[in-house]
Amino acid sequence: MKIDFLSIFNRVIAVIFGVMMVIIILTLIVGLWDLLLDIRNLAVEHKLRANYLEIIYDVLTLFVMIELLRSIVEYFNTRRLRITFIADAAIVFVLREVMINIFEHKIDPEEMYALSALILALTVLRVGSMLLHQRDVKLTNQSSK
Repeated sequence: MKIDFLSIFNRVIAVIFGVMMVIIILTLIVGLWDLLLDIRNLAVEHKLRANYLEIIYDVLTLFVMIELLRSIVEYFNTRRLRITFIADAAIVFVLREVMINIFEHKIDPEEMYALSALILALTVLRVGSMLLHQRDVKLTNQSSK
């Protein structure tokens, strides 16, 4: 009896990514609900400074979750992870941390320089992967003609 390990692997990966997608979608729904409650509390309590930080944090966290979901959806479409979507999620996550720390006045210059260098490195990675993907698409189109 011959066991098709590749088929088993593909099924297991599909199940794992499917579960991850469901979890992220549920997290997005809960996050949106939490954001709406924060906005309602802002309107009712009129505590602008305290609630703005929660709203900013929630919105930026939702952006990170959306980018992660995009990478999982792309995997289901192409059966491979594209580094551009993962780099996008990482860039959004680091930018979220920078924005929150700046808003709270809790970031020192050394940390700002380090995070800026990280954002630069992630951006170079993203642009490079995008250029390589475009090159691969162009080579594929030329070879199919």
